[in-house]
Formats: sequence, C-alpha cells, structure tokens
Amino acid sequence: MKTAFIGLGGMGLGMATNLQQAGLLTAVYNRTHAKARDFADAHGVKAVESPAGVVAEAEAIVICVSADDDLLAVIDAIADSLTDKHIVIDCSTVASDTAREAAKRVGVNGAAFVDAPVSGGTEGAKKGTLSIMVGADDAVFDKVKPVLDAMGATITHMGEVGTGQATKAVNQILCAGINQAVCEGLRFGAALNLPLDKVVDVVGSGAAGNWFVNHRGKTMVKDIFDPGFKLKHHHKDLGICLHMAELNGGELPLSKKTRDEYAKLMEDGHGEEDISALYRIRADLFGD
Repeated sequence: MKTAFIGLGGMGLGMATNLQQAGLLTAVYNRTHAKARDFADAHGVKAVESPAGVVAEAEAIVICVSADDDLLAVIDAIADSLTDKHIVIDCSTVASDTAREAAKRVGVNGAAFVDAPVSGGTEGAKKGTLSIMVGADDAVFDKVKPVLDAMGATITHMGEVGTGQATKAVNQILCAGINQAVCEGLRFGAALNLPLDKVVDVVGSGAAGNWFVNHRGKTMVKDIFDPGFKLKHHHKDLGICLHMAELNGGELPLSKKTRDEYAKLMEDGHGEEDISALYRIRADLFGD
C-alpha cells in the first residue's frame, strides 16, 4: 500500500524511516519543508510542500503531530482531496472525541480513518518496536495492518475509532504513576547512599521492574534527561486524560499532580527534557 507521512518530528522521523525501509513510503510532508526535503533526498522519496500534496502520492496517509488542534488542521487541509480509496492513519496522541471528529471529517468524501497512537518513545520509533493501539473498522484495520507492522512490533486492534486513543490515555496515566514511583524510590536510594546503578539493576529485574526504571533509571540519577519522551508532550497528554475523565464524570488525582509538577518544570525551562526530569522535583524529599 503506497503510504505518505505527515510530521517528521522526534517520533515521526523514525516511523517514516521504517516505512521507507519496508518499501511502502512514497512521500513526506513536514511543516518545516527543509526537513522534509532532507529526508526525501536521503531516502529516495518525494517531499511535498503542503499536506494536501501527499494525497495524490499515496493510498494510506500517516499523521504524527503534537496536539488535537494540529491534527484537525491537517485533516482540514487534506479532506477535500481525499477519496474512498484513501485511509488516514493518525499516530498522534489526541482525545477520543478528537479522533471521532477527524473520522467524521475525512469520511465526507468516503475516506476511512484509523486512530493508532503509539508507545515506546523515540527508541521504539527508530527500531520499529512501537506498541500501536488501534481504533478502526475491522475491514479497514486489515487493510492497514502491513503499514502498522512496518512501524511497530505490537499491533492491537482495540475496537472502533476512538478506542485506540482511549487505550493510549490509560497508558499515559500509568506512565505518570510509574514516573512518580521511580523518581521517589531512587531519591530514597540516593538518601541512603546506595550505589544507584546497582539499585536500578536489581529492582529492574524483580517485581518492581518496568520499562521506565530500566531505560531511564541510570541516566536520571546522573541528572541526564535527554529525550526520550519530552516532558512537555506528556504534560499535554495528561491534559487529554483529565479532559476524558471529566467527560466521564471522574477525576485523576495522580495525573493532575504529575501534570502540575510538569508545568512547574516547564516554567523553569525543562519542557524539552525527558519526562524523567521529574526527578528534579523529587530532590526536595530529602532536603537536597
């Protein structure tokens, strides 16, 4: 299936590269055209100068942008050019109601929509090992499965459009809690003067083991916070989670606490750092 890609950011760059290596990618668009042109020159695909420009180059159009408004702006830019031969695959992280609205807009001209948010960080995007949570009609999912397989290792069809984003919201809530626990635990270990590299190894191989401590533990204790997954993006994602919780008559106290602490870190200039920068705030637990 000929595939085009919109959004060559931290995640999109690796995802688009894997599509090209699978022989599927035909064209790319990025808001900064020079980035699309450089990618196209390096990978032998076409760089187009507008979102609508990708429509003539592909049947599947993968989008990976930063926020709900960005997604809907891209959808509006391509909607008039779409036909019933096109499938739009959104790998951004947005609210479920935004995904359903995007599906409605692309459906006006008969195109199909897939919400397919991803998890696994920039490492997973580069290696093609992402976990992809998919909301789509059954027949549409079957058609786009080869495209998704080129970008991820675990592809799970969750149900209709919107369920992929709902599952990603669960993922982001769990990430907030894990981040809090790991940062608190490692600050505690530091206060006890334990050898933290060994602490990470031993807890990472036991019942407390998780992706975050195994991949970020040894860097955070050295105050290295290279993304990864940018703190400002998880701040945005937790806002989506809180919005979805409110729509369902509930609340998410730990997610709210984490988002508030991210906001403080962003005010202090750390928004471009990895989410493990939450370790900075936990320094006050033991008077550092």
